[in-house]
Amino acid sequence: LPQLGPHLPPRLTQQPWHLLYCTARDGFSLRTLYRCGGRPGCPALLLIRDTEAQAFGAFCASTIRCSNSFYGTGETFLFSFSPELKVFRWTGRNNFFMKGDVDLLMFGGGSGRFGLWLDGDLHHGGSHPCETFDNETLSAREEFCVQDLEVWGLA
Repeated sequence: LPQLGPHLPPRLTQQPWHLLYCTARDGFSLRTLYRCGGRPGCPALLLIRDTEAQAFGAFCASTIRCSNSFYGTGETFLFSFSPELKVFRWTGRNNFFMKGDVDLLMFGGGSGRFGLWLDGDLHHGGSHPCETFDNETLSAREEFCVQDLEVWGLA
């Protein structure tokens, strides 16, 4: 978390973060993640470690929630640690920041490709270059298996 500090919106850098959800404690379920997601409008940090020990994720300026359409703001970004931190910010080309239902959580999009997606049981996901963030593939492969997942929210 400390490495991401300089990349967060300035108003958030002095705030305490709290672990809202983690697979080790809460099990693997996107429904549970939504339930534990924190206060509406509360920023969230999603951290994933895959089975190849790659770490990556997304920062969202708003709560991760179920939605029928894309939501979020241009403060949203994707990141990976491989081996050093890389941050992929909003390009301004579209507003496909994040969207989720009980079967799929997505960050970034365009031309049918998602910057980061996770399935409903949070065991599988994928990452592709997308227009929203002009990101590289965050994981070693375009599809990955989740080992640990955490959501941190502001107090």
